Amino acid sequence: MGKHSRPGPPNQPSRALPRVDADDPLAAYTKRRRPPMDQYRRHRPLHGGAGHCRPEEPRALEEWDGFAYVPVGTAPDLAAATAWAHGLDSHESPDQQQGPNS
Repeated sequence: MGKHSRPGPPNQPSRALPRVDADDPLAAYTKRRRPPMDQYRRHRPLHGGAGHCRPEEPRALEEWDGFAYVPVGTAPDLAAATAWAHGLDSHESPDQQQGPNS
């Protein structure tokens, strides 16, 4: 084997460069626009600290917009924030009040 040969079996393509779909001009950027660990919604404690500590404290809600997480609202506690993050509610932030006609 040469000094600069690529690692791995010779019958498999190299994984150093991602495969790009020739029909999609933006295919090379699609993976970079996905959120970290495919988590589109997340929540963080308003006053810092670990997410599992003090479950009764309010949480900041954040959504992935294709480039970064942006704040979208607050939740009164960990249970409400978790329900929002997992999509168990009606796509509205917990701090948005519904009117009597809604």
